[in-house]
Amino acid sequence: MTPAPRSARRADWLGLGLSVLLTLVIALPLIVVAVWAFSEVWRYPALVPQRFGLRFWQETLARQDVWDALSMSLRLTVTVTVLSAVICLPAAYAFARMRFVGRDLLFLSFLASHAFPKFGLLVTIAGIFLQLGLVGTFWGVVVIQLVATLMLMIWIPVAAFQNVDRRMEEAARDAGAGPFRVFWSITLPQAAPTIAAAVLLTFVATFYETEGAWLIGAPKLTTMPVLMISFINNQMVVQYGAVLSVMLWVPSFIAMMFARRVVGTGAFAQGFGA
Repeated sequence: MTPAPRSARRADWLGLGLSVLLTLVIALPLIVVAVWAFSEVWRYPALVPQRFGLRFWQETLARQDVWDALSMSLRLTVTVTVLSAVICLPAAYAFARMRFVGRDLLFLSFLASHAFPKFGLLVTIAGIFLQLGLVGTFWGVVVIQLVATLMLMIWIPVAAFQNVDRRMEEAARDAGAGPFRVFWSITLPQAAPTIAAAVLLTFVATFYETEGAWLIGAPKLTTMPVLMISFINNQMVVQYGAVLSVMLWVPSFIAMMFARRVVGTGAFAQGFGA
């Protein structure tokens, strides 16, 4: 068996080193936050906490504003995700399968919310919402977060519908199946994993969205990310913010586990045309 060239082995070590470095950059801050959440005493210059415990978990979970913020975040996230799917998926199918005047321009326009500084765009929208009486309302925050989901729920499903095997659809039509039967039995099952990936990404992105929820919802509506920022800014005790940070990881962790077991990692790559 021919040994691998020395240049290939060198490249493997370089890739391994870069992977380890990337893992440390991502994981180390998360580990530090997790340690802070379970530490009761951690004073400089000690490298590890002097005492661990659940004191700050008990104090944080005993606060009513934490549960109110969690409930608000879940309500907003579910509402925005469902509305985004209802509005955007038919549009994605139309972009993938139909030709009409202005199609390309309209398709690219969904990138507009990501092509400019987000906060400046939100301030402009907030001025309009103020005139419409939507500032400080549940539906005002829903609309502002819905705008942020357009790219995910349009671009990824478009790629999914474009990657469906047209020969299977044509064969079903030749066998006498109607358009709805072809869509339900052939098109949707092939596109479903990628659509599920888009819905999952939309759910996670909406749950962690902060700027729009703060600018449009505050002070009447408070989500978990907004509450976490207020804890960090207004509390001298680091552990309160760390506990909320760890709590915010839970929905993302559950969503990623669902994606790995049910959706599959290939759906994400397929959704971006890879």
